[in-house]
Amino acid sequence: MYRLLVVVLFAVSVTLSARADESQNIQVVKAMAAAINDRDLDALDSYVQPDIVRHSGATPSVIVTNISEFRTFLENDFATVPDSVQEIDIIFGSGEFVAMRARYIGTQKGPMGPFPASNKKLELPFIGILRLESGKVAEIWVEWDNLNALTQLGHFPPPEK
Repeated sequence: MYRLLVVVLFAVSVTLSARADESQNIQVVKAMAAAINDRDLDALDSYVQPDIVRHSGATPSVIVTNISEFRTFLENDFATVPDSVQEIDIIFGSGEFVAMRARYIGTQKGPMGPFPASNKKLELPFIGILRLESGKVAEIWVEWDNLNALTQLGHFPPPEK
């Protein structure tokens, strides 16, 4: 009976600890998003691993394998959409992962790849999965619908020549 009680208490302790870690991971992701929205890139050191990796099929030519490249990516994004914000709609954690559905909102004031500034507002849903390591974001997978974005910005359908 004593052994059973020890096993049950251990299982409860491990479960509570995992939930606490998941809750803490969610808070780190929310804080990282707030720092990005506030343009406080120095704060990223508190939330992001130095060797962070970003994956996205929506922007396959954008390579991010460290915090410096991540900052450069964000600075380029801010130049294109200076009023951009990320609003998290749904967020949850499971172990070392945090998943979210969010919206990227802003006005395209600069060129976006081959597309000139449109001065049009964009509200783009996106999905993100983040892996945390030692309490910081180590890896990001993010995807959105480029056709939706280009249509909202007036870049699709392409102008007739």
